[in-house]
Amino acid sequence: MEYPTSGLLANPDFVKLWIGQTISEFGSRITRDALPILAVSMLDATPAQMGWLSAATSLPVLLLGLLAGVWVDRLRRRPLMIAADCARIGLLLLIPLAYVGGWLSLPIVFLVAGGMSILGLLFETAYRALLPTIVRRENLLQANARLSTTDSLAEIGGPALTGLLVQAIGAPLAILVDAVSYLASITSLSTMRVQETPAAPHPEESRIWQQIVRGFAAVREDPVLRSLAVITAMRAFFGAGIGALYDLLALRELGFTPALLGLLVATGGIGALGGAVLAEWLPRRFGVGRAITGALIVNGAISLALPLSLSAPWLALGLLVLGQIVGDGAMMIYFINKTSLQQMRTPDQLLGRVNASMGFLAEGIAPIGAVIAGLIAQQIGIQPTLWGIALGMIATALYALASPLRRALT
Repeated sequence: MEYPTSGLLANPDFVKLWIGQTISEFGSRITRDALPILAVSMLDATPAQMGWLSAATSLPVLLLGLLAGVWVDRLRRRPLMIAADCARIGLLLLIPLAYVGGWLSLPIVFLVAGGMSILGLLFETAYRALLPTIVRRENLLQANARLSTTDSLAEIGGPALTGLLVQAIGAPLAILVDAVSYLASITSLSTMRVQETPAAPHPEESRIWQQIVRGFAAVREDPVLRSLAVITAMRAFFGAGIGALYDLLALRELGFTPALLGLLVATGGIGALGGAVLAEWLPRRFGVGRAITGALIVNGAISLALPLSLSAPWLALGLLVLGQIVGDGAMMIYFINKTSLQQMRTPDQLLGRVNASMGFLAEGIAPIGAVIAGLIAQQIGIQPTLWGIALGMIATALYALASPLRRALT
């Protein structure tokens, strides 16, 4: 059943999805931030190991990421999302059990990080493909903005909550809160009334590999989707490098406490919240393509704050706060418009595979960027590595500026 979207709050299925994801997103921030803190503070991870930990969230997706798109297009999406949430609860429970049992180690952390990445990609692929069934396509930008507002609020409260929980009860037990939060997502999805009919595969695409190839072909044939794919890969490569080194920069190089790190990351949520608001206005004023391109330019410029923080330790906190607020705000504008544009330009029967193809590019490139950043930082230091990453982010923006994306309106 597709509801009219003159008012999204009048759409009960959208409201249920929104509530469930609001609670789940807060919990997800705990695991996202607690795992690297656990690795650094409890298991004495080296820069190279932090690179591998970041890679562990992406490498397994290379094996199953493209299959996720086929499953999403073959099966009903809502039951698939419920199954993914159930599996995530079981996986997260490994961390506190290992801690209590005395067998917690980096391999266990890598296993959980990788498994959560696979299940998260499956859920996200189905989630983005389900949304056009719940709301009309002309309202996707508004719906994505509403859902992303939730992400922004979670970004504000989640990291701060994580820092406080980690200091109060430790990272392993804090992860229990995330496991419980998935129950809210399961409940909201189970009570939705949306009717789905999975598209039957075309006879010429009956084999799985043929369906996977068709997803990539849909991206290749559309110049705008093709540009988004290149940008996705470049952002994943350089962004993973930042992710691998950020906790080391804050905790080890600058001497921040876990609680301060949590508050620092939370400030990014303030910028993301502002970005979610601007994400609807900017495309009306300048077009979707220019909104995406402008966001990438701003993000590339503000990434220079990371290496600069080590050159001016007395300004480090201010620079990193500025980087979080401006950078996360720009990335929220990018993400909402990129996701909406992708959904608008893709036929429903290909949404799962196109989403998975984009996710495969991101998750396939990210571990390479994370490992390379970790290895380089171990050899030449964190600051020069971050300078190189910042230049890479700027190069991504320049590519977007020269691509067909800048002129895309829908």
